[in-house]
Amino acid sequence: MTLHTPPPMQTPQQVAFHRTELNVILRLYGKMVAIGEWRDYGLSHLRDAAIFSVFRRTAEHPLYRIEKRPKLRLRQGQYAVIGMDGQILKRGNDLRQVLRVLERKLIRAVD
Repeated sequence: MTLHTPPPMQTPQQVAFHRTELNVILRLYGKMVAIGEWRDYGLSHLRDAAIFSVFRRTAEHPLYRIEKRPKLRLRQGQYAVIGMDGQILKRGNDLRQVLRVLERKLIRAVD
């Protein structure tokens, strides 16, 4: 009689956004496209981070980067919004709360 031992837990080769996370991000992206602020996006899945980059035009540097870094989950938070100049605008463990820094562009004064 042989005992079957499960294979050891392997670390993922790359970090990716989950479907629910992408739904939250794409909902905001759709709103910003509708008001003409954003025009394109790019996704990068790296070994230690998943990055959603937002562009005003395709050939430019990204306006914002929404990053997921699971290793920072217990420290500053795994989600971050980073501006074009590399400044961290908001960081935390709740994606919706972190994205609120970008939603302020949706609020416009009505004449």
